[in-house]
Amino acid sequence: MIELRPYQTHMVHDLRDAYRAGAKSPLLVAPTGSGKTVLFSYVSWKTIARGGRVLILVHRQELLRQTSATLSAFEIGHGLMAPGQPATDDAVQVASVQTLVRRLERLDWTPTLIVVDEAHHTTATTAHGRVLAHFDEARVLGVTATPCRLDGKGLGVEVGGFFDTLIEGPSVAELTKLGFLSPSVVYAPPCAVDLSGVASRGGDFAQDALAEAMDKPSITGDAVLHYRKYCAGQPSIAFCVSVAHAEHVAEAFRAAGFQAASIDGTMDDATRAQRIADLGSGALNVLTSCEIISEGTDIPRVSGAISLRPTQSLALYLQQVGRVLRPFPGKREAVILDHVGNVHRHGLPDDPRQWDLNATKRTKRRREQDEAEVRIRQCEQCYTVHRPAPKCPSCGFVYPVQGREIEQVAGELTRVDPAEIRRLAKREQSEAQSLAELQALAARRGYKPGWAEHVWRSRQQRQRFGGWR
Repeated sequence: MIELRPYQTHMVHDLRDAYRAGAKSPLLVAPTGSGKTVLFSYVSWKTIARGGRVLILVHRQELLRQTSATLSAFEIGHGLMAPGQPATDDAVQVASVQTLVRRLERLDWTPTLIVVDEAHHTTATTAHGRVLAHFDEARVLGVTATPCRLDGKGLGVEVGGFFDTLIEGPSVAELTKLGFLSPSVVYAPPCAVDLSGVASRGGDFAQDALAEAMDKPSITGDAVLHYRKYCAGQPSIAFCVSVAHAEHVAEAFRAAGFQAASIDGTMDDATRAQRIADLGSGALNVLTSCEIISEGTDIPRVSGAISLRPTQSLALYLQQVGRVLRPFPGKREAVILDHVGNVHRHGLPDDPRQWDLNATKRTKRRREQDEAEVRIRQCEQCYTVHRPAPKCPSCGFVYPVQGREIEQVAGELTRVDPAEIRRLAKREQSEAQSLAELQALAARRGYKPGWAEHVWRSRQQRQRFGGWR
């Protein structure tokens, strides 16, 4: 029997309402650590109880094992479509999407429901998209923490994608308040690393040029020093630019007396699994990686994220910091050591996000505007990054108040038209497209605390199927 948390039950209700309203392929969005695997295991269980068949798509061996372990824990019989795995007649099949694509034409098994894990990878040109196009009669359930793509392509059917409805679960801030995620503290440089000389390719920094810029002894040594200062031997993941960079960082940690290893896609499955297990057991202090553990990997014990890879991708940033937000006994908080200033580009891990299935690629100007709107402050004493406040929540340092000169300018006062003022105020409110913009508007107008949150919740309720119960 699968017991869901209250918010997971709400999400299942929203999903059921979406299907009843005519949706064929909803995309379920919930933060890393919210229990999406448990949720779609529950949906799979209910589907096969009604005589259906479920295909669960994953894109890495680590995710295949984790999904299989969750299904087994709930006593849901299932087969695995992956190299070296025997074929079974189980009504639930967990498939490596790369393996399944090669077998599509000779497969005589047809699902009624396809679950797509890490569904932000799904476009017409990906292996995920080819599978969905092949089984075009099946219902689809996409799940992801980050419904956006690096290349800027939308995931919605209106822009050529596969998903027709967006269902949003609770936010990182809500789950943290409920105790289902750990609070986080971020340390970062005063500003983002200067990468003006690094070219962009495919929507992110060119990896070869970025590796050369970041793989320097001064940067690596700084990572070790700050790990020693703020994480004190706690299990941590270092996110690196390349395989070589990951190994160089691991070497630096080992030279400093820590247990460290790197992991990459060239290793055999057993080695990769063992190193992940060693990090989870505490046998390793630091595991360094280039993308292998950026998505999906569930290691609740890990409490430190060491960011050594600058990225223009909000999705990659959130996936990486999300690795350390899961709670664990004795884990007071997650520590994020952001050596490359990604927090200055994308904001804090628990900032509110506004998702759109039909998003289009941001222009350079829009990206710069988005980055300029990130509202954070960094303590000049302990370097903690936090939301604007009169004092640091970490060390208590009180920021000095900056005096301002009052400037007199030429002009003439005119009579105010109340109707025009109300019209402009209403338009200004409608133009505020995020909770942060509504909060800024409330501050300018001197509104009571909670006004922005109330307006934001009301908007979200209108956009969803029935809202929260």
